[in-house]
Amino acid sequence: MAGLTLTLDSERSLPAPSAIPAVSVVIPTYRRGRVLLSTIDYLTQQASAEDEVLVIDQTEQHDSSTAKRLKALDEHGVIRWLRQRQPSVTGAMNKGLIEARREIVLFIDDDIKPEPGFLAAHRDAHRNGCGTLVAGRVIQPWEEAASISARYVSPFSGVEPAWIVEFMGGNFSIRRRLAMELGGFDQNFVHVAYRFEAEFAHRFRAAGGQIYFEPRACLHHLRVASGGTRSYGAHMTTAKPSHATGAYYFALRTASLGHVIGQFVSRPVHAITTRHHLWHPWWIPVTLFAEVRGMWWALRLHRKGPQLIGTSGHVS
Repeated sequence: MAGLTLTLDSERSLPAPSAIPAVSVVIPTYRRGRVLLSTIDYLTQQASAEDEVLVIDQTEQHDSSTAKRLKALDEHGVIRWLRQRQPSVTGAMNKGLIEARREIVLFIDDDIKPEPGFLAAHRDAHRNGCGTLVAGRVIQPWEEAASISARYVSPFSGVEPAWIVEFMGGNFSIRRRLAMELGGFDQNFVHVAYRFEAEFAHRFRAAGGQIYFEPRACLHHLRVASGGTRSYGAHMTTAKPSHATGAYYFALRTASLGHVIGQFVSRPVHAITTRHHLWHPWWIPVTLFAEVRGMWWALRLHRKGPQLIGTSGHVS
């Protein structure tokens, strides 16, 4: 992908201002049931007849009522229920990108509640030429009671539109053609896919893309305790290298040699010098073990090369 330059819409004739781009809403899901159905209901209430909702389902087996409802929604054309055997956040997103039939692809988490006008805000941003990737506002559970002002520190829960350099993977939309030109999302970001958004943003901006934060495209992330990326445990209390691998792999893919060495030296130190580890020192060796495993896994993945969508539509 080195040297790739996107064919941006500004280089073409833009659609007429009155044109409303149709949207493919992609919902990757893993081990979620009732909350997934609620998410689907919220989205289909806002979708137009031209939109489509794709559920990329990686759950091994649903309970009977959830499976029955998903099958009915699929048979009636309310959603497209696509199964994927191997769980992967970026793999599911790539499948949605390949299968999408609309000009704009909107990616959301499976445990969200959108504000009224959520889909319309994404449409408007693309129709008005506000960037080639639109990042929506994400309100986390701990932010619900907060007084969020224009000065709020998080770039993803503020109320002012802005040009930004990264985005959150649970609420963003992009022109399908541009995402495909870049090869989609790197499937070397394993398990929780930590930092996959930052790596894609790095490639996207290097190729000339722009990221626009649209606060009107607002959703509430419910952060359900089970299923999804929570299936891999909390990063401070597990020996799994799910988060560490993504951090080291991101550095290897995007940074200079000096920065990579600095990351490999400093991150393990920062990982164990937290308030959690101060009060629970017995987790220090576990966290260090996870960091070392993450380094090794990231080096192996980097040596293999990025796993992107090839010209044939398959991961290469």
